[in-house]
Amino acid sequence: MPVNSAAIVILLVSFLVMVILRFPIAYAVAISTIITFLYMGIPITTVCQQMVKGISSFSLMAVPFFITMGVLMGTGGISEKLIALANACVGWMTGGMAMVNIVASYFFGGISGSAAADTASLGSILIPMMVDQGYDDDFSTAVTITSSCEGLLVPPSHNMVIYAMAAGGVSVGSLFLAGYVPGAILAVTLMVGSYIISKARKYPKGDKFSLRILLKQLVKSFWALAAVIIVVFGVVGGIFTATESAAIAVIYSLLVSVYIYRGLTWKGVWKALDKCVDTLAIVLILISTSCAFGYCLTSLHVPALAANAIIGITDNKIVIALLINLILLFLGCIMDMSPIILIATPILLPIATAIGITPVQFGIIMVLNCGIGLLTPPVGAVLFIGSAVGKVKMERVVKATVPFYLCMIITLLLITFIPEICMALPNWLM
Repeated sequence: MPVNSAAIVILLVSFLVMVILRFPIAYAVAISTIITFLYMGIPITTVCQQMVKGISSFSLMAVPFFITMGVLMGTGGISEKLIALANACVGWMTGGMAMVNIVASYFFGGISGSAAADTASLGSILIPMMVDQGYDDDFSTAVTITSSCEGLLVPPSHNMVIYAMAAGGVSVGSLFLAGYVPGAILAVTLMVGSYIISKARKYPKGDKFSLRILLKQLVKSFWALAAVIIVVFGVVGGIFTATESAAIAVIYSLLVSVYIYRGLTWKGVWKALDKCVDTLAIVLILISTSCAFGYCLTSLHVPALAANAIIGITDNKIVIALLINLILLFLGCIMDMSPIILIATPILLPIATAIGITPVQFGIIMVLNCGIGLLTPPVGAVLFIGSAVGKVKMERVVKATVPFYLCMIITLLLITFIPEICMALPNWLM
């Protein structure tokens, strides 16, 4: 066996074995890289150099700022106001509370950018409310976890910043704009699925629609929604970079949470920052080790080999696009979101661009695939959080989520084969 082929086998097999043995992903990535470097005779100092290089990026500074913004806004009394706004918008429909859950996730996603934060924050409020109004607990939990993935698509999303870095400098502003319409389509497909199930199970409607109440709740939620306006329009308008906008958003979130909504005290701020540090430690370790892993993949020409292998199966663009989605969905079942983005982007992006998918569109495709992965066992973090928050066995949640998986797959296919869904806003405004 040629040296390079043996090194590739060592790298990938050792990584997969450690994933199956439930090693933390960061450790699995780092150890498999070190083993491969030792086999190839490359100094271990190269691993350290690549890890440091991976996190020595100005644009990457946006990630901790966006995470901090999400934590501050999520714990600062924002959830209740966004739920009230969503209720004023869609609570009058059949299965009204399910619709409120989905729309509230769209609003909250524009603040937190995290499916896990969405599920923990909104789920702890909405799941008990839905159960009290006669909704099944497994259905309520399934709606909560699937709608939380809207937050991955709706800007500002720190995962899009990570993708922009992994893809080699894709415009963060374009990615932010590209997520709005797919996020809305995902919300609509989930609402259609919820409506059908609600009709069949005779779930209740909410109060009649009132424009006065809608305007009242819109005013109350203005300060929360303004954070998104500051970030997105600041970046798109070229007023400041993604990193600068994230820093401004943190200061804004702090002022709104402490002085306007008063959901946080200064003591609570320190607790929130402590939570941010825990999250950031995990994210930055993953980024640094994944960069070393990616350097190893590139040195072994794995991206080119993978591209040739996929194109060797077929030259049909539709089939290749479906294969890319299947690969990402499979990775989502066994890995967390950040390492998938960091490891798979250098491999799959050249294949995607070769069949006419732009880097911005591919970013949205990847994020949604990873979002679906967060809901699938055995590593579905959001699935576990939803099960814990809703106090429902995971097996029941998975069964109740099956119709919503179908809704998400429909959305995924739409954004894969209709580029205008992702690209209309970036092309128009950028």
